[in-house]
Amino acid sequence: MFNGLALGMVVAGACIMGFALVPVTRLIAQLPLGALRQRWRALRTLICLFITGYLGYIAVFWLGHEGWHHLIVPAVFLSGAAFVWLTTASALHTVMDIRRVALLEHETITDPLIGIYNRRYMDRRLEEELAKAKRYGLALAVLMLDVDHFKRVNDVHGHQAGDLVLCHLGKLVLSAIRSSDIAARYGGEELVVIAPHTPAGEAMALADRLRQYLATHPLTVTGEQKQRQEIPVTISIGVAVLDSGATDSGTLLRHADQALYLAKQRGRNRAEIYAGPGMSGS
Repeated sequence: MFNGLALGMVVAGACIMGFALVPVTRLIAQLPLGALRQRWRALRTLICLFITGYLGYIAVFWLGHEGWHHLIVPAVFLSGAAFVWLTTASALHTVMDIRRVALLEHETITDPLIGIYNRRYMDRRLEEELAKAKRYGLALAVLMLDVDHFKRVNDVHGHQAGDLVLCHLGKLVLSAIRSSDIAARYGGEELVVIAPHTPAGEAMALADRLRQYLATHPLTVTGEQKQRQEIPVTISIGVAVLDSGATDSGTLLRHADQALYLAKQRGRNRAEIYAGPGMSGS
């Protein structure tokens, strides 16, 4: 009886160890290349060695269990296997839950069409950056971008081409701004770039760099007849900076919008900075 019970526990432990290889292998497949993946591969190797040890124990002590005290080691083997399986399965579920939460968070703060941050996230970050700038006396700039003649693009090339233009704009803006800047879709074809630690002169330089970069990278689309066609894309930009006239996020955005309107009035494909209530299109 003791021999059968002991061997049954060891065999069960070996099987449980084998089952533990499944979540470990799935976990390794989801991890990026690097030290963390190597550590989990090492753990998988150790589990294989444990299984070999369990089988070796069975071979050596096939008929060597004659009392209750001989069940201690098999019980430890079984408990250890259960612990390894529970740990690996829990680790896999934790990683999957973290990935689901990260995906949900990404979807919550990202515009589904353009792939940059959405208005909700922009509002939150602007409040955070504004509070930080006011607390520590730092510069802060907001750039509002608008696609020139976007309605014409939709009318001539179709709304699908208009969506492609917005995606194209989002990718180019992300590649042209600094890592500290925050790009978000404000609404329609308008984008906003929040530029922390950026005074007026640097903000205008950033706006001109963005405008020129977009102007020199037209969108290439393939028509129904498989012909390739370039759609030139230019933008107008309004710039506003934190100063005595803009002490809250709403005012800052309104000033950027007024500067954008001025850029449109003055011919488009240009950047203008808010210069006070008396600014005009003359």
